[in-house]
Amino acid sequence: MPADTPPPEEPRRPVQEFRLGRIKAVVWENETQLGTRYSVAFRRLYKDDATDQWRQSTSFNRDDLPLVAKVADLAHTWIFGQIQSDAPF
Repeated sequence: MPADTPPPEEPRRPVQEFRLGRIKAVVWENETQLGTRYSVAFRRLYKDDATDQWRQSTSFNRDDLPLVAKVADLAHTWIFGQIQSDAPF
């Protein structure tokens, strides 16, 4: 790589992750003109029987919903704490 070529950027990573069993919430930080905003993605992990590989889905079964609610609450509490610590007062 020539000396004047900047190093490649590392892939963007989530700022926090919560996982209960096969359900996880991933928190992303986004800088805007109005300050830091957070978004959350929810995933269900499962093993593909055909390939024996772990995969992720954004669809949830009935029995997954209580864990989705719990990881959503964990993510909400963490985000609220971040916003409180950033408050100027």
